[in-house]
Amino acid sequence: MGKVRCQRIGCDAMFSEDDNPEGSCTYHASPLFHDGMKEWSCCKQRSHDFNLFLGIPGCTTGKHTTEKPVTKAVSSQKKPTPSPSIANNQTNSSKLDCSRCRQGFFCSDHGSQAKLVKPVVPPPSESNADVEKSTPAPAKKIINLNDPQICRNKGCGKTFKEKDNHESACEYHPGPAVFHDRMRGWKCCDIHVKEFDEFMDIPPCTKGWHNADPES
Repeated sequence: MGKVRCQRIGCDAMFSEDDNPEGSCTYHASPLFHDGMKEWSCCKQRSHDFNLFLGIPGCTTGKHTTEKPVTKAVSSQKKPTPSPSIANNQTNSSKLDCSRCRQGFFCSDHGSQAKLVKPVVPPPSESNADVEKSTPAPAKKIINLNDPQICRNKGCGKTFKEKDNHESACEYHPGPAVFHDRMRGWKCCDIHVKEFDEFMDIPPCTKGWHNADPES
């Protein structure tokens, strides 16, 4: 009978049935392929290079055979990880379907409180800025020295002429009025009364210029 080639992995020798004693074949059981790594399941030797992997000497002995071994290449099959955009879209859609999230309440199912998105206000364009810069400031008010005016200082309210105005012509309250717990008074002179008429009769505590336009 003629010689045939052994089909065991790692052997590849020629043999005949008449000359096939036990231990004449040296081979590997089966390969494992995992994340680009090649490994022999029998001796745990591994290599990334396929040629070097096939050159690793066999570790198991037995008889030659013409039957091809059944090998199972093990590969890692990881579940596909959804991209952040897909995950965010799924989370957002689930929040939109949740009545608590829609109303802004804390929801343990979705991990956090729904956030309101603030509208983004675009900055003013250069053309608008130029228009604002080019707008002239209002001209100062021209006053006739003999025209009667009403003083707007707090506690004064008198009529005056600018020609008669001076640094002690006006008696007024510089501080703000205070209304608290049914008490009325002036912060500048620290006088407080209960009745409004008494509040209006509190004498001014400061002297100065009459002012018909206190915001100027």
